[in-house]
Amino acid sequence: MEIQNFTFFHPLRVRWNECDAHGIVFNVNYPLYFDIGIWEYTRRLGYAKDAAPEFVTARLECDFRGSAQFDDELEIGARCARIGRKSCAFAFAAFRGEELLAEGLNIYVAVKRGTTETMALETEYIERVTAFEKTPPERAQ
Repeated sequence: MEIQNFTFFHPLRVRWNECDAHGIVFNVNYPLYFDIGIWEYTRRLGYAKDAAPEFVTARLECDFRGSAQFDDELEIGARCARIGRKSCAFAFAAFRGEELLAEGLNIYVAVKRGTTETMALETEYIERVTAFEKTPPERAQ
């Protein structure tokens, strides 16, 4: 995954408590970094916390390419890679400078506010995402 594939980045500094006994970021923290990235991406689209679409995570993947350490300054890249009728897939990456440390893919399913009942993605959300991304997401049916 290349750094130029992303329109959106969120800076993140590695905290001491995120590191393991070897002094590197413990692997379970990368999905947490990606979760921070998706919220900040949503905020950048212009949604306030009470007006943002609600999603549940259906799938989460993470591949490790390098190791971040305490106090490293990372950039968390997030991009919508695919939009379907009820779901969307987001690609994520953690970079230290140009170096790719981890990459992931999360699939989110839209749900009715306050429930876990699935629903179609709102047209407004699709339009905001499509307008924001420099590479439009793939459209799945």
